[in-house]
Amino acid sequence: MISSLPPAAVLILGAFLIPFLRGKAKSVYLLLLPVIAFVSVLTIPEGSHWTIRFLDYELVFGRVDRLSRAFGYIFTMVSFLGTLYALHVEEDGQHVAAFVAMGCALGATFAGDLLSFFSFLEVMSVASTYLIWTGRTSASYGAGLRYLLVHLFGGLCLLAGILIHLNQTGSIAFGTIGLTGLGSQLILIGLGISCAFPLLHAWLPDAYPEATVTGTVFLSVLSTKVAVYALARGFPGTEVLVWIGAAMTVFPIFYAAIENNLRRVLSYSIINQTGFMVVGIGIGTALSLNGAVAHVFNNVLFKSLLFMSMGAVMHQTGRINVTDLGGLYKTMPLTTLFCVIGAVSISGFPLFNGFVSKSMIMGAAAQVGTGLLWLVLLFASAGVLHHAGIKVPYHAFFSHDSGIRAKEPPLNMLLAMGITAFLCILIGIVPGPLYSILPAPVDYQPYTAAHVVDILQLLSFAVLAFCLLILSGLHPVETKVILLDADWFYRKGAKLFYRLASSVLGTDREEPQEVVHGYEKRNVPT
Repeated sequence: MISSLPPAAVLILGAFLIPFLRGKAKSVYLLLLPVIAFVSVLTIPEGSHWTIRFLDYELVFGRVDRLSRAFGYIFTMVSFLGTLYALHVEEDGQHVAAFVAMGCALGATFAGDLLSFFSFLEVMSVASTYLIWTGRTSASYGAGLRYLLVHLFGGLCLLAGILIHLNQTGSIAFGTIGLTGLGSQLILIGLGISCAFPLLHAWLPDAYPEATVTGTVFLSVLSTKVAVYALARGFPGTEVLVWIGAAMTVFPIFYAAIENNLRRVLSYSIINQTGFMVVGIGIGTALSLNGAVAHVFNNVLFKSLLFMSMGAVMHQTGRINVTDLGGLYKTMPLTTLFCVIGAVSISGFPLFNGFVSKSMIMGAAAQVGTGLLWLVLLFASAGVLHHAGIKVPYHAFFSHDSGIRAKEPPLNMLLAMGITAFLCILIGIVPGPLYSILPAPVDYQPYTAAHVVDILQLLSFAVLAFCLLILSGLHPVETKVILLDADWFYRKGAKLFYRLASSVLGTDREEPQEVVHGYEKRNVPT
């Protein structure tokens, strides 16, 4: 029976049959796997399933409750949409890696113990690295290697924390952990790396834009969303997460505002949106936790839609920089429409899905009486409208005419974008089904007159400010730049280590070139 089959096993084991299939049978099989996994998630009864003994401990591969089931829906949904979007890809390796990674995300979601969770997280990192390396460029190879090293380090922190936690408590059960000592602190750091906490975040905008057009869609919902799930499971109500999340909502705005590569703009936007989720988990009330999970669900949709639309642009034109694009609405009207829907969704416009989840988190922030936090989230909401809601569609499809006359992408890509756009609108208009799958009962009405007016005023003034800056010539001119981020420190540290090792070993080999955002440099500019 499907209900007795672990959702993770459906995708992971099913992935290894992909190379043996061809033609229409392969396409049907690729789309069928996520459907089977979704049915498995839907039909598994609550409780613990698929438990085995390992040494003196019990490993639980199927702890099912409302929280894990909600994330199960999220990962199986994006597995289907991402697969449909990538259906034209002929390389089997990408499909195998994507399904293994998504299967591990499901495995981590339903893991009832810390060792199983850790194992799935590490395999997911390896599979995700392959998706980056399939970019087949020197930049993607370097970014993938850095991605792998950063996540292996995060895994070491997580494993060390688990072992200390086990020594302190005698249990590997994955429940509420909280900040109770060194073990829990190391676990939080390990999860923080995967979640892209401030100063631990540089791997994300470094790696995601270097993956393939289709691989980035999967990557955008893997590491950070699994980490958000783990924080919701282990650290609800941990106050430090409130301010970590608040910082995450703000600092990426400034990077995204001047970034030239539109996929990197969206990568910084992932950090911004993940910050809202982390704030909701840190507040720890029923409303804020529901808001965090709802925003994960909606974020997967509108963020995937934006990456799909930019992927379609890159697939058809071979370009993704602001300075190279413009005027594409003339020959890519459907892609333009889908991108605009994703843009207004992430900005939180009423009648779109971002509105019905982000407002829950902001409402929870207002309820706990933290005025400063509410103002920070308000500023961040305006900021995301600027860089993801306006900059991405404006410069890709409108702005100046680049002279490019690209056609619409393949039908499967259009279908994936169309379905995702439809869901963004449907959930925005009818949020009830989404609210019904959240961890706690929902008693929240997003469409009150006062709230709608407040949000429309905020968004209107943000749009007005952008228009005035453009018309007055005060808006920063879009130029080709290489942004220095927190990765500057470990890049310089790596070079220093290389020099020290060379001097100790007495070698005279030439120092390797660094690849920074696709540009080969002898030295990173300071």
